[in-house]
Amino acid sequence: MKRATVSIAVGALLLGSGATAYAASDSGTSGKQRPVPEAVKVPEGNKHLVTYRGEGVQIYGCANGAWTLIQPAATLSHRGQAIALHSKGPVWTSTVDGSTVGAAAVPGASSPRPDAVPEVLLKANLNSGDGVFGKVTYVQRLDTRGGLAPAGTCTTGAQTASRYSADYAFWVAK
Repeated sequence: MKRATVSIAVGALLLGSGATAYAASDSGTSGKQRPVPEAVKVPEGNKHLVTYRGEGVQIYGCANGAWTLIQPAATLSHRGQAIALHSKGPVWTSTVDGSTVGAAAVPGASSPRPDAVPEVLLKANLNSGDGVFGKVTYVQRLDTRGGLAPAGTCTTGAQTASRYSADYAFWVAK
């Protein structure tokens, strides 16, 4: 049943997300020009590659009466075209060129957002392929909306998906 829930969530994203994306400036801010919190800024020696808007769900499972994150399932798009999938790892895989970047959260590099999952900085720990994600060094999750686990207790084994969106900024070494 868990596999079915994840498959349904990913399928729904691919068929109807309607997400859009845009490139950000080298300063790492989105088109909205909201400043990036200090805690999630990318270290010197890296340059901004591109920022894409992601739309999807955060999938939670219930264990011992509490909701815990299982995985994200999101589609990243550019000019209305899906160009990447975001999944457990976290991992981003280009649907255009097959390149992949996996990353891990940088300890302490998180900034809370009201009523949304936090903004975070992740450091790449896996790259494959020669495409867009092949040389990514850092990923920022910015301008998050939604995605929080339900409040309160739950029944062990239950699963739920919470809609969210975020800007994903990808960086490469200078």
